Amino acid sequence: MSELTTYFDNETGAKEVRQMTPNELKDLEETRISFAEEKAIRLAETEAKAAQKAALLDRLGITEEEAKLLLA
Repeated sequence: MSELTTYFDNETGAKEVRQMTPNELKDLEETRISFAEEKAIRLAETEAKAAQKAALLDRLGITEEEAKLLLA
């Protein structure tokens, strides 16, 4: 994997584009994995809440719209 990184010095205005070091590549990959794991967890939580809500509405025998009217 070959990634480029850009370093910008605000004081001098100098800009440098270079290949990432092996350590930078490792850190980047770890960050990508971490973000992907966090995204998967959030998605699973959202899906679980939606399933719980649907199950409750089904037990009550009402639609989501009817529940909104009751809670309004």
